[in-house]
Amino acid sequence: MSEVMIRKIALVTGGGSGIGEATAKALAAAGASVAVADLNVAGADRVVAEILSLGGIAKSYKLDVCDDGAVATVISAIEKDFGGLHIAVNNAGIGGDQAPTGEQTPAGWRKVMAVNLDGVFYCMRHEIEVMKKYGSGSIVNMASILGAVAFANSSAYVAAKHGVLGLTQSAAIEYATQGIRVNAVGPGFISTPLLDALPSDALAGIAAMHPMNRLGTSEEVAALVLFLASDEASFITGGYYPVDGGYLAR
Repeated sequence: MSEVMIRKIALVTGGGSGIGEATAKALAAAGASVAVADLNVAGADRVVAEILSLGGIAKSYKLDVCDDGAVATVISAIEKDFGGLHIAVNNAGIGGDQAPTGEQTPAGWRKVMAVNLDGVFYCMRHEIEVMKKYGSGSIVNMASILGAVAFANSSAYVAAKHGVLGLTQSAAIEYATQGIRVNAVGPGFISTPLLDALPSDALAGIAAMHPMNRLGTSEEVAALVLFLASDEASFITGGYYPVDGGYLAR
């Protein structure tokens, strides 16, 4: 086990699967104590059990990031259980309905915004309050390549992820002198359970959108998150860092 994160306390939302799972495991392997939060508590429990089996420190929390009160309660519990909060990875998100903008329903739009943008805001505002007590912190928000470019039939998702970038940059300049860094990561299309359900020809088409001609892995995204969360990135804040196999270079 590495010592990069020894004595660090980290929160990962949406930590019960996919990129969140890989990130929680990477942080734990680097020595951090990890709070794994997810609406799917069974998934969070499984990830925690795997971390514990490898000698790491972790605890699961059921969390609906759309509920500001629930976010406040969970972050307070993490501070009480672990003694603080140094790192927060706001990863929880959903894809939403696939439809042209004019055919998006208000309910579908609102659901995507509630999870992918409002949820990040709710988490950040409570994370920042705890981090301010201890004089430092690192927040990594999970954006997307679609926080920088458009994608047909995904207007709600695209709008939310663009919003995450603006939120990240605003908070970064607000808290830069208070020891709190805020950055965003922009994954390309990543091999997760969500994409694994697609037909093989659809997966091949998505992979071909990337110059590397493949999907990324959750572990590749987690490696970037780990660096940005660490003290090795001490002069990095307000940034947006794609991990996209060259997608945005086209």
